[in-house]
Amino acid sequence: MTIFIGADHQGFEMKNRLIEYIQEKNIRVEDLGAYEPNAEDDYPDFSKKVAQAVLQKPDEFLGILVSSTGVGMAVAANRFKNIRCALGFSEEQVKHAREDDNINILSLPSNFIDFEKAKAIIDIFITTEAKKDGKYIRRIKKLDHQKV
Repeated sequence: MTIFIGADHQGFEMKNRLIEYIQEKNIRVEDLGAYEPNAEDDYPDFSKKVAQAVLQKPDEFLGILVSSTGVGMAVAANRFKNIRCALGFSEEQVKHAREDDNINILSLPSNFIDFEKAKAIIDIFITTEAKKDGKYIRRIKKLDHQKV
């Protein structure tokens, strides 16, 4: 498994701590920035980098985004076809998002969850499999084939 991770200046500190946490699980993590806190950076740039990396193998690679609310990052990532990004704020919610919606990018709100909560959410994100029932696959196919 490979996880691509990106954050703007608001999520910079949490991102760096999460990289260490994920690597302790012997999971490959690629840091796509920000590499230093810069109040002038723009979250869509990091969403784009992570989305493009995940799209190399969208059924194998996962992405994590970290920003203050996580909302803008999720919106930006979802502009890419075959990306299914959700804002993660609880373990139960992320479990359902992985199972039912087969999300491949998780967006974390660093101003609204602490590091311990982020770790718990990530554990669910990386261990939960998508449901293979017909209706779930049908729904994902509809999302992935929508024309914008």
